[in-house]
Amino acid sequence: MKKYLIKLLLPACALCISLSGVAQQSKNPKPPALHSGGYKLVWAEEFNNNGAPDPANWTYELGFERNEEYQWYQKENARCENGKLILEAKREKKANPDFKEGNSDWRKHRREADYTSASIKTQGLHSWLYGRFVMRGKIDIRDGIWPAWWTLGTKGFWPATGEIDMMEYYRKKLLANIAFMDANRKDAWFSTEKNIDSLGGQAWADRFHIWRMDWDENSIALYVDNQLLNKVSLDRLVNQDGTNINPFKQPHYMLLDLAIGGKQGGDPSQTTFPARFEVDYIRVYQK
Repeated sequence: MKKYLIKLLLPACALCISLSGVAQQSKNPKPPALHSGGYKLVWAEEFNNNGAPDPANWTYELGFERNEEYQWYQKENARCENGKLILEAKREKKANPDFKEGNSDWRKHRREADYTSASIKTQGLHSWLYGRFVMRGKIDIRDGIWPAWWTLGTKGFWPATGEIDMMEYYRKKLLANIAFMDANRKDAWFSTEKNIDSLGGQAWADRFHIWRMDWDENSIALYVDNQLLNKVSLDRLVNQDGTNINPFKQPHYMLLDLAIGGKQGGDPSQTTFPARFEVDYIRVYQK
């Protein structure tokens, strides 16, 4: 339920898979058998070149974007070093060039941002229809920090595009979500969450973990460290606006971001900065 202002949760019995049985992960989780089932590597981002993320793979979101979040997104807060992508959030002032006194739009009535951060995406460069998507990363779980690895469909307007939150974290919750359009043209969700303390809390977050999505013509399944968090059949994900479009039967592009505060992110005022979302690699496999 990452990234937009309106959130409509369908009844829990229709949506949520209990995560109470997910065991604490080992200190060194092994990646899944990536080549099983006929999958072959088709795209990989290893972040091995120091400096800005590869412009052949990534573009940037800039400014205020979603959810009344506090951060101003800018290119300077994304970099690659020592084989990892680092999205870094800082507590620093950033003047808002779109500021208009008295404007009701939250993006325009703020004279300045109190935080900067980064969001990168493959939109217009790379998109995929189905596959096994794998990310090895480390997240900051302190108050007000909101990292995510997610996708959006290439056609239509949200939520009719469809959205998959393969990794999302805020307010002590690790989430795995899938969104589409309901009959009122609002967002509807198949959503699960896991309290981070039950996984090991800060000791868990201090280590790298492996998030994965298996998406095919039948279903979408989301995992962390090989433990299934959420699985939904595609036939339950048809947009309910009368178009009969399934937004998960079209290519999706990928996003990585580190948000601060806002609608779901919590209060960062007592958190020390900078904060980081670190990514070791992302790999996409297809049959």
